Parts: sequence; C-alpha cells; structure tokens
Amino acid sequence: MSRFDRYLMSQLLSLFGFFALVLVAVYWVNRAVGLFDQLIGDGQSALVFLEFSVLTLPNAIRLVLPIAAFAATVYVVNRLMQESELVVMQATGFSAFRLARPVLYFGLTVMGMQLVLTNILVPASQRILSERSAEISQNITARFLTAGQFMHPSQGITLYIREISPTGEILDLFLADERSETDRAVHTARKAFLVRGEVAPKLVMVDGSTQRLTRKDGRMAVTRFSDFTLDLAGLISVGGAGQIALNALPTRVLLEAWPEAAAATGASVAQMQEEGHSRLAAPLLAVAAALIGFAALMQGSFSRFGLWRQMALAVGLLIALQLVWTWGGSVALEREGAWPAVYAGPLVGILVAGAMLWWAQQPRRRGRIFA
Repeated sequence: MSRFDRYLMSQLLSLFGFFALVLVAVYWVNRAVGLFDQLIGDGQSALVFLEFSVLTLPNAIRLVLPIAAFAATVYVVNRLMQESELVVMQATGFSAFRLARPVLYFGLTVMGMQLVLTNILVPASQRILSERSAEISQNITARFLTAGQFMHPSQGITLYIREISPTGEILDLFLADERSETDRAVHTARKAFLVRGEVAPKLVMVDGSTQRLTRKDGRMAVTRFSDFTLDLAGLISVGGAGQIALNALPTRVLLEAWPEAAAATGASVAQMQEEGHSRLAAPLLAVAAALIGFAALMQGSFSRFGLWRQMALAVGLLIALQLVWTWGGSVALEREGAWPAVYAGPLVGILVAGAMLWWAQQPRRRGRIFA
C-alpha cells in the first residue's frame, strides 16, 4: 500500500475500533439487563450471569461491525474534507476510485473479521450457550425449589417445601395440580428427591399420598404410597430441551441442508439455506456500508460547515441497504432454492457505491446538485 493508503487505513481502523466498542457496549448492556432478570431471578449465581454475557458477545460484535465500519468511514472522510486533505489529494490527480482504494481495503478487513465471527465464533458460542441453557433448565432446584414459601413454577401448579437438607433431600413436600378442568390433584410426601430425566427432571416422593378430587361430582380418591415417581416434563416448561438451535450449526451443514440437521433443529431446508448463506453474505455488508459512506460524502466539496447533506444521503442509503437485506432474507425463507436473494443487499450496495464514485468524477453534474 502507498503512504496515503496506510494513512487513511490507520484513521479508519482507529475510529472503527472506537465506534465498535461503543456500539457493542450499548448492545451488550441492553442484552445483559434481560439476562440479569432471567438468570438471577431464577436463582442462578453471578458467575452464570457473567458466563452467559460473555457467550453473547460474539453475536453482538457480529451485528455492529457493519454499522461501526460505516460510522468510521463517514466520520473520517468528513474530517479529512473539512481539513482539505482529500481536496489536496484530488488536486494532485487522484480520482474518486483511487481515493476509495484504502476504504475498500478497510471494508475487506472488516469483512474478514466478520467471516471469522459468523462462521466460527458465533456458532461455537451458540452451541455452548444452548448446552448451558439446557443444563440450567434441568436444574429445577436452583430455579424453583425454595424452602418455606409457596411457588408457582407454571400456570395451575402450586409447590411448597418446608425444608431442603444440605444433601438436597426435600422434606415435607406439597404439590397441587389444578390444570385439568375435570379434576384436581394434590401430592404430599414426607421426603422427596430430584433425579435427572431425558427431557425434564423427575420427582421421587417417599412416604406420601395423592388426593384426587373430581370437580363434577365432588368425589375424592386418596392413594397412599411408600414411593412414587412424578415426571415434571408436563408440570414445568424446560424451554425446548433436546432441540438444537439453528444458529449453532456449522456453516457447511447449513449450506448442504443435511436431513439429520433439519430433524434436529426442526427447521425447513429454506431456513437452513437462508441461515447458511446469510453467514457468507452478511460480511459483504461491511464492504458495502464503508463504500456507500465514502461515495456519498465524495458527492460534496470543501465546506467549513461540514458535509451534512451528504451525510444524510449516506444514512438514507444505509437504511435502504438494510431494507433490501431484510427483503432478500424474507424471500429466501419463502421457498427452497431462493437463497441467491440473500446476496442482493450487499451487491446492490456495492453497485450503488460504484455508481456514486463515477458520478463524483463528473464535476459539472455534481456541482448543480450538491453545490
């Protein structure tokens, strides 16, 4: 790279790091508030909250990289135009396309970061997050069992425990199930234990009874037992246990739409193709966003008041680019084989940026519109 390319690249990368840090912090704080309410409210420790927060960071970084690239490009170009540095380079004979070369290098650098994130780090973090979520969903003791108070793990279920021993033994259990419209069941036991099940934990009750009241005729049947096992899968929701998240699968599996993966995730072939190709197309948005921000500001000339109209144009084009990206994803989800629509957004953005750079080299036409 020439000295000018290295200089502009250093400016872009330094501001990109700043904007990326700010945007990731904003997104992470917003996400952390929800995680805090969910995990701490369910009885989890602060270490679990910290672990989940760290696992959500790769996805947060992936989302903000194109926006950070756009913001860094607009900020740097506006500053260099105000300080006449780009004006001097144009006076030496640099065309708009030549000036855009370091911006293209910058966009490709951000694209490389995003490729690593979307295809390696994000799927890996989502797999770990899914596994840990399944483990916590199974941990009913931490989520629902609190001694000395009435709890309602789900609609129509009332649970009371007098005491939980240091070894995890439940003493004096009361469990009322009023979900059925025909009868009402009440389980009591002197002792109880929780054991792991395939879908949800199972409650093993010792030395207790089950009272079942028929609502229609008011008859009550009492069954005493020495030990009784109750499956909690129907009593407590475990949040989709046993199903793999689509964003946790490797990109190759999604692109080839393996039938085994479709069965494990419950997703259609179109959904798998859209997810896989989005991981390849989304990094191109960083290139398109950076070029659009640069090309839009190149439509103006030196002004001590800044390039506010050109900046507004850049923001409007970025919003339009996002709309095209969303449209492409919805088309790809509608039917199998429509995945090329995912690439429409980035390609349209790059073509628009190229057209604007060509237009920027037409001084007379530019002067009539942006003077």
